Amino acid sequence: MNTIQEYYKKQFAEHGFLPDRDNHIYCGVGSTWRLSDAIGKGTFWLYGEQDLFSVKIHDFYFHEDTVMEFSWPECLGIMQYDSISGEELSPYRRLEAGIVKSFIGGYGTYKVLIHKKIPVRSMGIEIMPRYYEGYLKEQYPGEYSNPLKAFAAVGQTMDFPEMDRLLKIVRDYRGSGLAAKLYYQGKVAEAVSLIVEWSKKQGQKQEVKKKLSVQDIKDLDNITLYLNDHCLQEISLDQIVKVSYIGARRLQTIFKEYHGCTITQYIQQRRMSQAENLLANTELSIGQIAQAVGYSNASRLAELFCKSTGMLPGEYRKMAHRK
Repeated sequence: MNTIQEYYKKQFAEHGFLPDRDNHIYCGVGSTWRLSDAIGKGTFWLYGEQDLFSVKIHDFYFHEDTVMEFSWPECLGIMQYDSISGEELSPYRRLEAGIVKSFIGGYGTYKVLIHKKIPVRSMGIEIMPRYYEGYLKEQYPGEYSNPLKAFAAVGQTMDFPEMDRLLKIVRDYRGSGLAAKLYYQGKVAEAVSLIVEWSKKQGQKQEVKKKLSVQDIKDLDNITLYLNDHCLQEISLDQIVKVSYIGARRLQTIFKEYHGCTITQYIQQRRMSQAENLLANTELSIGQIAQAVGYSNASRLAELFCKSTGMLPGEYRKMAHRK
């Protein structure tokens, strides 16, 4: 018996989702559930691997503001929201599009207010205790460490582009049979790896903060905000130094310690994130997108985009638009 599928059957029924066996827009190894027309419109897709992990895609909206109250199974989860309008109610926190969010299931009731008419479009992965306390421990007995703290450290962030990219690739995958099952096994392991590595980097960043002066941290936060606002423009190191009030050599050193990348790499990461958004959500040509994100021609964008994502811009657009 697929225990994850069985667990969610009751949850789906209580919130107006009905089995939709004729829906073939998602990967064939999962099951699709359709929201009742009286309540809203859209679908919820789920693939569960026994009691090890699940992969979920939400794409629905409610006709009216709706409070949802439900219990997650004991699990560690990670989600990415393309579209959302609502608030978590216990404790209160606004949900935002563009975020990556972790959650720890099995320790209480989850309550959320979803605003009417706005689609809930998200992609998520959950790993169950048998996966992280059993499977991982068996596979890596000498190196195993419970990933709960790593998942908790993510919280809710817009600063996790690697996970954002991974979840979108998984969302757009359309395979079948054994190939699909093996694909999801690999991507779940990759997601856990990214979370553990991200958590480690955050810990390192905290150690760096302890070594830097209060003024250094204030200056670095200011320059980071400046780069976020101006990263699509041509910015010289001289300009950045003038804004930061830190000498060029020292700025480059402490910026890399603080962010784990150079200033140039940071700007490129921001530009690639914007390029991904424009490729997925606009009809602009690749040349136009290149200029919009700060490059003089499409070939330069293609070179850097391929290094960042492993795909050319045209390939990424095809995947993002795939039905």
